[in-house]
Amino acid sequence: MKHTLIVAALSAVMVAGCTNTPTNNGRTDPTYEDAAKVQFLVANRAAAGQLVDGLDRDAYGNAPILVATVVNINDLRRSAPLGRSLSEQYSSELVARGYNVKELKLRGDVFVQEGTGELLLSREIKDIARSHSAILVLVGTYSMASNFTYINLKLVRTEDGRIIRASDYALPNDRDVTRLLQTSR
Repeated sequence: MKHTLIVAALSAVMVAGCTNTPTNNGRTDPTYEDAAKVQFLVANRAAAGQLVDGLDRDAYGNAPILVATVVNINDLRRSAPLGRSLSEQYSSELVARGYNVKELKLRGDVFVQEGTGELLLSREIKDIARSHSAILVLVGTYSMASNFTYINLKLVRTEDGRIIRASDYALPNDRDVTRLLQTSR
């Protein structure tokens, strides 16, 4: 009988440890199973995949691709944690698909010319691309609206700034995205 009570008590403790438990503010803590299904990651991986799907690998060989930090369309010299997180996830997806991605932190190297909206690569990023024999750079912008944050991605040829491929998608402004959009001033 004593053995049965101990087993029952241990089972109850183990089951309690596996369930979502409310935190001090009444929210339930996420689980590892929840983390494995995060739609934020799924959407970002899909966007990077869509950008390179159908890309003629023979035309670009195995030359490195650089990934610049995704920036706020309204403040191109600064990026919130969202832009940096997106860039890291795009890099991961490109590597998973077999692309040669160089680990570079290129914050602030992508500019949009005021008044025209024309994408330009700074001289510095062209020099970096040349020093790494990179033919393409992934650049992007995000724009926060009331319900969604809109993201534009482009693969740009470094030699002449020509846009080779482009993709647009949106993220819902849920608690996580809203938090990642906050910048420290």
